[in-house]
Amino acid sequence: MIDWIFFSVRKFKIKEEIVSKENKKRRTNLRKKFILLLGEVGMKKALLCSLLFFIGMNIVSASIDTAHEYVLMDETTGRVLAGKNYNTPMLIASITKIMTCLLAIESEKLEDTVVVDEVIKESYGSGIYIEVGEEIKLRDLLYGLMLRSGNDAALMVAEYVGGSVEKFVEKMNQKAKEIGMTNTIFVNPSGLDNSDSGNYSTAYDMALLTRYAMKYEDYREIVKTKSYTVKTNKKTYVWKNKNKLLAEDYITGGKTGYTEKAKRTLVSTASSDNIDLIVVTIKDSDDWNTHKSLYEYAFNNYIAYRVLNKSKFEVIGDTYYHGEFYIKNDVYIPFKKDELGSLVGKIQLEKKKNYKENDKVGQYLIYLDKTLLYKENIYIENIEKKNKGILDCLKGIM
Repeated sequence: MIDWIFFSVRKFKIKEEIVSKENKKRRTNLRKKFILLLGEVGMKKALLCSLLFFIGMNIVSASIDTAHEYVLMDETTGRVLAGKNYNTPMLIASITKIMTCLLAIESEKLEDTVVVDEVIKESYGSGIYIEVGEEIKLRDLLYGLMLRSGNDAALMVAEYVGGSVEKFVEKMNQKAKEIGMTNTIFVNPSGLDNSDSGNYSTAYDMALLTRYAMKYEDYREIVKTKSYTVKTNKKTYVWKNKNKLLAEDYITGGKTGYTEKAKRTLVSTASSDNIDLIVVTIKDSDDWNTHKSLYEYAFNNYIAYRVLNKSKFEVIGDTYYHGEFYIKNDVYIPFKKDELGSLVGKIQLEKKKNYKENDKVGQYLIYLDKTLLYKENIYIENIEKKNKGILDCLKGIM
């Protein structure tokens, strides 16, 4: 059983806030639009327009009304910043392929050469049109999977990584449970559905999956790619990404989806001013604009604050450890300014009997009121320097 020591940081100090030139420009453009609006309506209506404008800065745009289900999530903490019906299971179409891609990456077989076999003949709908007997690296199949939404690529990836499509689907559902996707069930690796079955999930669960996948550099590199060329023993392919949102400078990736039953589904990720975001929409006829509206809302209303930095620190009141504590990362979390007074930091140290240089010895916990937002591991170093006792000191002068 682990023995813990707890320390509360009552006065939580925010280190700094960062607003880039790009975001300042974005906010300036909004003000310019407001000034033009005042010029059009006249000064008599200026006060009313002013009120509506500044209220509008703090609510999500009405252009998201087309979404049956959506979520806006902070990638760093997993906190939901805005949403609608986001825990309702629905058909998800090809955003399923995020899980297929993730499992392939975790297989650590990306440099393997895959020989395409008969399983692809079961594919229909969107494809990259690979052929039986074609030799292609697993990594290249993932580009075809994610950029062009190839259902044939999905089947080939599943069979190669899982041993069979059926076993791969078992892995998909097992991974979903590990990630915490409690309202998700996968029946195939592509997202295709029919009158009897299909893959069901929620906007929230798919955001959790995306947040998990974004930890992998290979995944981030694939989904941000606008165009990819690959040559096999039979063909040369040039694949253009179907994700039109990549035209926006702040978009870092995502996955499109559509079937007749599921309608349009879309996952995207974005980053600006140390704010990393995820948006998922399900059954949304105007999903491109919904995603842009949600990002605009977040970037205009939240600021990234550095709540932790990777410099060394002391824990006041700790008499157990003899060394210097440190964390490995600067941590930025987006907040509205009126939320800062509700932040609480807590340090949780494990009473390790034997500890050595750079051991993990605890966690720094960040709370918003009573809700845990974030955990960061605490490490220790320079133990010998601070661990010298009286005998050691005497030895030095004798």
